[in-house]
Amino acid sequence: MFRAWEARDVTDLLPQIAVPTLVVQDKNNRLTSLAAGQRIAAGIPGARFATTDDITYGAALKLAEAFVSENRPAPDSTTAASSGTAIILFADIVDSTALTERLGDAAFRAKARDLDGTLRTTIREHSGTPIEGKLLGDGVLAVFTSARQAIEAALACGKGGNHAGLRLHLGLHAGDVIREDNNVYGGAVNIASRISGLSSAGEVLVSETVRSLARTSAGVRFEDRGEEPLKGVSDAVRVWAVIDAE
Repeated sequence: MFRAWEARDVTDLLPQIAVPTLVVQDKNNRLTSLAAGQRIAAGIPGARFATTDDITYGAALKLAEAFVSENRPAPDSTTAASSGTAIILFADIVDSTALTERLGDAAFRAKARDLDGTLRTTIREHSGTPIEGKLLGDGVLAVFTSARQAIEAALACGKGGNHAGLRLHLGLHAGDVIREDNNVYGGAVNIASRISGLSSAGEVLVSETVRSLARTSAGVRFEDRGEEPLKGVSDAVRVWAVIDAE
């Protein structure tokens, strides 16, 4: 076990932690230096670092209870409506009606459910939040705080769809959304859905807003596809195809 601990290094994953985090270091630990705990805390966005003279069940519990109490959301905050800016990913199976007719409803739904689970895992691995209630066939919807991570997730989702034999339309847009009851609403969500409908099978299209946010950090190229009129949107939207650097 100790050999495994020495060989394993997950520090590259620390910046992906997106929840309030408390790092506790036992000052009397002879195996791990105080600096090691400090480095872990420094690698996690917004993490707090605390020390204790001795990790006992009682001491650890008190530290955890105090930290959780400080970060506990207000009553009903998970169901109350709130608004904010997000990068929105919308994915939909290409020509699902024809696939249903060719494979049969039961076989198609089984493949779609498997892919749905794969995509949601992929989204979470890229620090995104898949929205419950949006099931593949009607579309998978997810929100991100980082345009770079959203683009990386979209590319990975496209590869997952290709591997499953269910190619995807993929679109990204950024804008204000309303969050309520574990769902998101708003014009930005509708635009992301319309942009995904413009994409070719397996292609990722993004709005000018997303390209502007990510063009210096995403490690991809963008190919201008011009301005496109979108149903229900008064002004045309400039869209760009994402070209994977690989």
